[in-house]
Amino acid sequence: MLRAEIQAGTELGNAARSIMASGGLVSDDLVNKMLARRVAQPDCQRGFLLDGYPRTLQQAEYFDALVKERGLPKPIILHLDVPMDALIGRLTSRRQCPKCGRIYNLLHQPPKKAGVCDDDGTPLVTRKDDQEDVVRDRLRTYDELTRPVLAYYQDRNYYQIRGDRSPSYIFEVITGILEPLVSKDGASAPV
Repeated sequence: MLRAEIQAGTELGNAARSIMASGGLVSDDLVNKMLARRVAQPDCQRGFLLDGYPRTLQQAEYFDALVKERGLPKPIILHLDVPMDALIGRLTSRRQCPKCGRIYNLLHQPPKKAGVCDDDGTPLVTRKDDQEDVVRDRLRTYDELTRPVLAYYQDRNYYQIRGDRSPSYIFEVITGILEPLVSKDGASAPV
């Protein structure tokens, strides 16, 4: 949502761009406004998936009020829980082509030739936010801000899924959770 608002040059996007350019975190209020605007779009009428939202208790409380105000079904929370060591390994193994933007992972999706982009031969780089010290700081922030959100949703439609399993395992678990919630006419509850 942030990137789309910035790319569209909206008032919300311009505000987010200036905050991000200075290294700050976009406020809950701004993110909440973007979310409200986005889920009001026609393609969200029959349901939607949020990835990485809500990240704070304030966002979770805002989202609950929005769901109630708009008469939407209660959300289904799918928490892909990945052990800290696995997260650090995944993130610090990412490489990006600075020319085309393609992302590689040295563990799971390495380039055909070590260190260079398959598409254009440009040397790959490690983004600053994928360096181990930065990753550890991000994960500490996650624990401080986002772990309480998981506790907030714990007694609702909350499902914890082991995120260190194979993609096929994760797909099957998520399918098993969501399929019973899809009605016979194809409509689904917001997620």
